[in-house]
Amino acid sequence: MTTSIYPRDRGGGQPGSRTALRLNAGRLWAGGLATSVIAGLVVLVGILVAKGVFGVAVPVPTVTGGMSAVTYVLIAVGAALAATLLLYVLLLGAPRPLAFFTWIVVLATIVTVLAPFSNSILGSAAHVPLLDSKISVAIINLVAGVAIGTLLTGVARSSVTRVPVLPEPGPYRDLAD
Repeated sequence: MTTSIYPRDRGGGQPGSRTALRLNAGRLWAGGLATSVIAGLVVLVGILVAKGVFGVAVPVPTVTGGMSAVTYVLIAVGAALAATLLLYVLLLGAPRPLAFFTWIVVLATIVTVLAPFSNSILGSAAHVPLLDSKISVAIINLVAGVAIGTLLTGVARSSVTRVPVLPEPGPYRDLAD
């Protein structure tokens, strides 16, 4: 797969040495696809446990019927793929990509945990609060968000390597060092 090279910086712990950071995009996207499968499975397992073990309606039903379990799983898969795209863009140009990525994922996870408690977003059936459903969805969203964040952070770390850069030829090469 094609790799991208980051701008050169000094590094490697040796004075005068130059290194570049190389992103293996294929590895990043393969990890992102695997993460999306895991996110979908986290939601599916959460639904099965909530419905099968505790008898809780998940996702939260609404007056109009709400979303289906399949839609809920596909949203988790899409969120993981969107997070992979965000991570890819951050790795290509942000000064501290993993710090920005972590903040974005943490805040997005908080939003998804709080969303079930907002009647304007998921509501309640016939205006009867379904607190057990809302709590179940919040827990499932929390676990999915943590899975996406931790897995993709690890994928990013394994997708970026440091490579030595040969000195540029030219009569003024030593002036740049």
